[in-house]
This record gives sequence, C-alpha cells and structure tokens, in this order.
Amino acid sequence: MWNTSLAKKIKDYQYFTYGVNEALHLSDKEETMVTGIIENISNEFQMNIDNLSQDVIIAQIELLLTYCERFYQRQFITRKISNHSILNRLEVLLNDYFKMDDLQTKGLPTVQYISEVLNISPNYLIRLLKTLTGHRTQQFIHHKLIDFAKEKLSTTNLSVNEIVYALGFEHPQSLSKLFKTKTSFTPIEFRQSFN
Repeated sequence: MWNTSLAKKIKDYQYFTYGVNEALHLSDKEETMVTGIIENISNEFQMNIDNLSQDVIIAQIELLLTYCERFYQRQFITRKISNHSILNRLEVLLNDYFKMDDLQTKGLPTVQYISEVLNISPNYLIRLLKTLTGHRTQQFIHHKLIDFAKEKLSTTNLSVNEIVYALGFEHPQSLSKLFKTKTSFTPIEFRQSFN
C-alpha cells in the first residue's frame, strides 16, 4: 500500500481499533455488496500479475472501506435503540462516579476508564457520542461534571475549594476555568445568583 492514496487515508478509518462486539451490522443487501467486493479482490489476486494489478486491488480495498464507512455511519442512525442504551449506561456511570466519596484519590473519569466499564472501545465511544450528542467524550464528561458542581454550589454550604476537591480536581483554578468556559460564570458568581 505504500505510495498509494489508501496509505494516506487508512488512518481515517477509526473502526480498525474497535472491539469484536462493535462489529459492523449489515443488511442482507449490504452484505452482498461487501462480499462481492471481497470476491473481486480475491479474483484479482488469482489473476496473472500486470502493471495495473496493484492499482485495481487498492481501488477495490478503498471501495470496500468506503462502503464500510457508509454502512457504519448509517448504523448509528438505524440502531438508535442500542446506541441510546449505551448513552443511558454512560449517564448512570457518570452519575454514580461523581457521587463517590473518594473522587479526590480517583480523580476525574477518563475516556479509557469509561470505555472499559461500558465494554466498548474508546474510539467507538467517541464516535457514538459525537453522532448522538454532538460532543466528544471529554466534553460530555465536563458537562456532567459542571452539572454536579452546579448542584453542590446551589444546594450545599461547602466552599468552592471543598467542591473542587470533592469532584476530583487537584487545583481549584481548574474547575473555575472550566466552569467559566461552560457557564460564563465563576463558581462564586453562580452561587451568588442563588442568594
């Protein structure tokens, strides 16, 4: 594949890092199309080699990957029920995580941690969230974190620093900066708006 258009584009196909349980779901018609392309590639390998053999095989592989990309993106739309169940499990996971008492020692949840608990690959999670919510995984975590910070700021007498450490941040300015970016308020300004 060296020095071909496919060599440059192969990294764009994120699904190579997905787990087996995140397989591409195909309709019968789509499966026939994919199988036909694979048969074309196999036939080309069995033919006599000429100056265009590599070009034909690369073109067929690119066609196969393009169809797979199309079918893969489509399944996020057509398999919404299972996708929403992952989103629901993510919501529960983050709610439970931010309610833990030992966030100071655990820190903020990582994309890797979340994907392991949900039993899906990080890239699949990133793509799923981007498709369903328009946010990357880290942004989704931050939104949840801000929701919990707002709750603590509006319903407790804990100081901002106590809330910062309770939510797993090491430095108070980290939450303040994130909070200001997401809400246009500092944590103190947000709390004062309730008084």
